[in-house]
Amino acid sequence: MRFVILTGMSGAGKSTALKMMEDMGYYCVDNLPVPLVERFIELSDSASTELQKVAVGIDVRNGQNLDEMRQVLAHIHAGGRICEILFLDAEDPVLVKRYKETRRSHPLAFGERVDKGIGKERERLKFLKEQADYIIDTSRLLTRELKAELEKIFVNNKEYQNMFITVLSFGFKYGIPADADLVFDVRFLPNPYYVEGLRAKSGNDKEIQDYVLQFPEAHHFLNKLDDMVRFLIPYYITEGKNQLVIGIGCTGGKHRSVTLANELYQRLSHDAKQPAQQPENGAGPNYGLKIEHRDIEKDALRM
Repeated sequence: MRFVILTGMSGAGKSTALKMMEDMGYYCVDNLPVPLVERFIELSDSASTELQKVAVGIDVRNGQNLDEMRQVLAHIHAGGRICEILFLDAEDPVLVKRYKETRRSHPLAFGERVDKGIGKERERLKFLKEQADYIIDTSRLLTRELKAELEKIFVNNKEYQNMFITVLSFGFKYGIPADADLVFDVRFLPNPYYVEGLRAKSGNDKEIQDYVLQFPEAHHFLNKLDDMVRFLIPYYITEGKNQLVIGIGCTGGKHRSVTLANELYQRLSHDAKQPAQQPENGAGPNYGLKIEHRDIEKDALRM
């Protein structure tokens, strides 16, 4: 039997993930009281049941009983049973925004601001995150992307690293992305904006790609960037980082940055499919990956 404890921050998507796992054939129970977890595992694993895959939602709604989860996990492992922990997380500003949009109150806010409740929740769930087998940051994930990550782990049984990379193009005139971990400026390249017939197109169009990539310095930049990013990723994973945003910016975020972000994404896509490696090997591990063009539509011509 495969037994999964689904936990994490309120507002990070636990209910959505539990429904997805149910669609994947898991018998799911949400907000199971902590004192019943061990007994539930025993019943699920007994010969009288046909349950092969079980997922249980555990979070701060358990109140003071949540503290007992440390001992429960210790007993489960001591008994030789395998229990996987999936922890869903998200950045504090994202969680606050989600609470405001749904107009729900945080379970630990108790009349205070939402961010106060989030801080208390992080502290209470810290031990579960430290023991988690899988950590998924949903801050920038679409619903279908979360589903793809869950299928990778719980359906396809692929080796999973707790790292999700976003390659993000942007325009400097609209501001540097606040959540970018690495930022690269490609305004040193000739700008297609000033070339007749190219202004209205974007880096997703072949004409712009051909123009930008005709310059040797574009390829030199990509080679050096690719080499550095692939060098850094295994070390970020080793240090426990679970989300990396690589920002590539030009003036308007429509031509040069989009072209080079797409190129970097294609190179990393190959690495993302490779088996995980140790940092000293210098090879890219298995990680989640997405491309996003923040400002591609903002420079659209107005007639």
